[in-house]
Amino acid sequence: MDLLLMCPFLFTLMLSKGSFADLQKQRVDSGLEIYKKLFEVKRKDQMNALKNLVELNDVNQQYKIIDIMLKGLFKVLEDSRAVLIAADVPPDGPFPQDEKLKDAYSHVVENTAFFGDVVLRFPKIVHHYFDRNSNWNNLIRWGIGFCNLTGVFEQGPHSHVLGLMAQELGISEKSPDYRNPFKTDHSEFFPGADTFQKALREEEKRRKKEEKRKEIRKGPRISRSQSDL
Repeated sequence: MDLLLMCPFLFTLMLSKGSFADLQKQRVDSGLEIYKKLFEVKRKDQMNALKNLVELNDVNQQYKIIDIMLKGLFKVLEDSRAVLIAADVPPDGPFPQDEKLKDAYSHVVENTAFFGDVVLRFPKIVHHYFDRNSNWNNLIRWGIGFCNLTGVFEQGPHSHVLGLMAQELGISEKSPDYRNPFKTDHSEFFPGADTFQKALREEEKRRKKEEKRKEIRKGPRISRSQSDL
């Protein structure tokens, strides 16, 4: 899938919300139960997006897509955290009724889960960005803590994603039996180490060239006193 087509789709996944109108017609116990059903639908969309990303089989494309995606994901997570904290929304409290708070709640839960999926499938690429960004580290620690208290991840196929993500990132200590379920053997993750390192070097060179071009475009600045002479 083309990079330009993939990125908007991933951003839509980060920001979209389900339609409560359909599910509210059903008999449910609480707003949280309604949301859990919507969460399952959203997770299917996220899995499809990840499947497309894996099937690219092009580390350079994957590197660029994940770079853009993570910046957007953590911006959404940061903004949503600010909304929830400002409104004093407890993760283990009643599901919020205000639409703005519903959106913020769902963005935190869904983006935290999605980040976990990306970490486990592309650990090398994610570590390259994540390990050097203390703000992202703080955000995902908060996100994991929030999600663990919501009850959304208590049962079902997504119950292990938070714990596996925390261990993979070094946020929690790895248990003796820790194993990334997407690692099929004891070799390095696909792509191979040599291919990955080559892609990193190429991307770093591109960034340095871009920075130099920006500096050249800015050029030397003439001070006000000099221009007045």
